[in-house]
Amino acid sequence: MPSPPCEPAREALARQGYLFLDRRSTAAVKPCLWCRRALAGGQTCYKQQFYGIESHRCVQMTPTLRCNQRCLFCWRSFEHEPVEEVEPDPQALFEALPRLQKQALAGYKVHVPPERFEQAAHPNQVAVSLAGEPTLYSHLPCFLDLCADAGMTTFLVTNGTRPWVVADCRPFQTYVSLDAPDEATYRRVCRPADPDAWELVGESLALLGSRRSAIRTTLVAGLNDHDPAGYGALIADSAPRFVEVKGYMHLGYSRMRLAAAHMPPHERVRAFAGQVARHAGYQVRDENAASRVVVLERV
Repeated sequence: MPSPPCEPAREALARQGYLFLDRRSTAAVKPCLWCRRALAGGQTCYKQQFYGIESHRCVQMTPTLRCNQRCLFCWRSFEHEPVEEVEPDPQALFEALPRLQKQALAGYKVHVPPERFEQAAHPNQVAVSLAGEPTLYSHLPCFLDLCADAGMTTFLVTNGTRPWVVADCRPFQTYVSLDAPDEATYRRVCRPADPDAWELVGESLALLGSRRSAIRTTLVAGLNDHDPAGYGALIADSAPRFVEVKGYMHLGYSRMRLAAAHMPPHERVRAFAGQVARHAGYQVRDENAASRVVVLERV
């Protein structure tokens, strides 16, 4: 019996801790480092610091591994992307989240208080940000609605190249990546498949002022850490509530494309974020040195 078309991608990532919904899709859950640390009583994610999200109750997931960009700084492997897959039913995906999260964290059960493990096994926050581009999943708006109807908050992280999908989604917080101050830098760093991608990102950015939203900028030393005025102008025009300027981390498969020298120190991230804030008319709200991230807020 032949393997499902997405099996090679699944096998490689399963060894890295990805738990998949089924054998036909690449919808997956993988608890992040901060979730595991928080469950064990250690450090929490900057999202808890910035937005009050409980790290040990946050499930990091993706509805698909497919992506339409090849960002140099991405931690995932482009070689492991499936050629084709069967999209999961949104109800089945939603119902699987607690089961997959509990399975992924099972090793902690004997080491933490029972009530804390039960909290982690029943997540109340969904970060749609594990890998891939979630707006390529055709049932994404329905899936997010199911989470909201169950009282869960959702963070949707998108590259912004499918604004018509972003417009139909109603997550608790919409993130659009803005990893360049201009089109030439964007094409060099993010390497989109669509020739009109920069314009499409602009359309997604235009949606942010009317909802709870954030722009996320991954700062890569020597590649996109220039022209803070250009970033500031784009941010001012789109008017998200928050902006996260985060330093690139030399992790995962990005190490095959970039060097450790591309990882900016937190001092550089803080200084650049301050310049962007001044040009955009935002204020620096908080920072987390461990994650090399600074959050700006609209004044």
